[in-house]
Formats: sequence, C-alpha cells, structure tokens
Amino acid sequence: MIPFSVLADSGHSTVVMEVSSGRILYSKNQDQPRLIASITKIMTCIIVLENSSLDDTITVGEEVLGMYGTSLYLSVGETLTIRDLLYGLMLRSGNDAAITLAAQTMGSQDDFVSKMNEKAKKIGMMNTSFENPHGLDETSQNYSTAYDMALLSQYAYQNLEYRKIIQTQKYTAKSSMKSYVWYNRMSLLNQYPYCIGGKNGYTPKAGKTLVSLAKKNGMVLTIVSLDDESHYHNHQSLYETYFDQYDLYTILDRHEFLFQSPLLSDKAYLKKSFFYPLTKSERDQINTLLSFHSLRKNQSIGEVTIYLDDKIIGRVSLYRKEIKKKEKTLSWIRKIRNLLLR
Repeated sequence: MIPFSVLADSGHSTVVMEVSSGRILYSKNQDQPRLIASITKIMTCIIVLENSSLDDTITVGEEVLGMYGTSLYLSVGETLTIRDLLYGLMLRSGNDAAITLAAQTMGSQDDFVSKMNEKAKKIGMMNTSFENPHGLDETSQNYSTAYDMALLSQYAYQNLEYRKIIQTQKYTAKSSMKSYVWYNRMSLLNQYPYCIGGKNGYTPKAGKTLVSLAKKNGMVLTIVSLDDESHYHNHQSLYETYFDQYDLYTILDRHEFLFQSPLLSDKAYLKKSFFYPLTKSERDQINTLLSFHSLRKNQSIGEVTIYLDDKIIGRVSLYRKEIKKKEKTLSWIRKIRNLLLR
C-alpha cells in the first residue's frame, strides 16, 4: 500500500475514515483542536433532528438581528417549519437559521449549546467544545479536531433524514412571509460523482473547513479537513486514493454463520454481520477466535473476536439458537450412524 503523500494533503488537519467500521485509513494532526467554522452546523442539525418534529413550525425571534455572515435573511415574526429551516441551515449555511433553531427548539441558545456538548461527549468527541450553534468565531469559538468531526460525521450518517438533507442539491420553501430557493453550497456534490453530501465552512480565523461523505462499491468514506485552502480538490484526491486501495469485506455474515458448539446441543448464531475495509495484502491476515462464557438462552453466550494480523479489530456477540426436539433427534441419529460407518 502506498499511503497518500502528506506533502499532497493541503489540510492542516485531516482524517479519512471508513464509516461502517470507524477505521482510520489516513490521518494528519488528527487530534489537534482547531476552529471549525460552519461544519459546526452538522451537530446543530443532529440535535434538532433528534429532539424535534420536522413538521412543527417556528416563529423567528429577535435573536436573528445579531447574526452576520451567510444568511437566509429571515425576518422577525416569520414562520417556517423546522424541516425548512434545517435545509436552509445545511444547504445555504444560514447562520440566522442556526440561531433560530437553537433558541426556539430548546428555549435558549445556552440550553441548545449545552445539548451540543453533551452529545459530543456521548459520541466520543473528547477534544471538542461548542460555544454557539453556527460556527462564527468573533465573540465565541467552537473548537474540535479532524478525528472528532469524523466521529460526528459517522454518527450523523446513521440518521436517514440527515442523509437526505445533505445530498439535496436544491430546495424550495415557503414561509408565512416569502418564498425561498436554496442551492447546496457544498460544491463537491457537483464535482465528484461518488460524493453523497457533507458540509463546508469558512471564517478568516478558521480557514476553509470541510466534512464530506462519498460512497463507491458499497463502501462509505468520510473525510474531514481543517484549515484547508484546497479542500474540494484535496478531498477528491483522497477519495480516489483510498477507494482504490481499500475494499469493504464481509468478515462475518450473519445469514451464513451457524456454529455447532461441542458444549451445546443447540447452535450459536450472530445477530449482526461484521464488515471491515482491507487492502488486498491484508485479506490473508484476518483470523477469528470463538469463545463461550454462558449457556443461557436469549442472551449472549460468547463472542467471535476478529484479528487483523495480531490486532483486534472487532468483536461480535454469539447467541444460542435452540434446536427443535425433532432436529436434535435427527442430529444424534446422524452422529451415531457416522460412528458406526467409521
């Protein structure tokens, strides 16, 4: 494997992550906290999606009067649905949409920001601190790392409504006062055919920031770059490199796995499959180990540990599948017959 040249990576901090496994395929300064600008809005979007009904309406308050930068140009007293505001937030990157959603869905911006930081810790974003829902950094600052933002992108991707929003090219909305047409400002959607969405950001202090997602041959990658002057070109080059080097392999298929344990008259099965991105040279380095710790029904009775070379890359729980009495009888008949035929 030839790694992507650090000299070719224009980002100050960069991470390439395979989404289903969380495997980091490439990183540079991944744990260095930096200002993140409008990619903050990924967290804002997720907090709203998880705590609101999209068809509910919101009336814009005076909180928008202090907003600057990219804007939807909302008016005080104007009424829109939460869904419309989320599309304006993510496509147009409206700072006024961010402050409106924060103030009106949680009661105050401070309560909303507390929820953002609480969610960050829960996801595992240990080097992240939010002070506002929009990413502007003149009076308050949001800091994170390339690795933490990759964790957030991986988490957000699980939300189907979030996926739908970020891959939308054009959205129209009608409020109580006016009509809107918003186009997605994340230009990689138009430039790279495998891109399935993301969020860009910029302030003079943070530089250009970008979180993107792309899918090819069943594998989804997310890339984060902070302070990256050539962010769109950089992401496309990284995608081309790592889609070429890695494939997503099914290590354990729950539909095909059924293990007859010598300790059980019943069989062990998996509730979920295990996938992992590998290079061609890594395929022969995969090993699995089965272990049992319980014989109780309806709960995990053991696990399959998956190794890449000597490193553990995953564990999948085993469950007991009870075999019907007739099947058990036939199984024992077969065993006795096999012994007699030896």
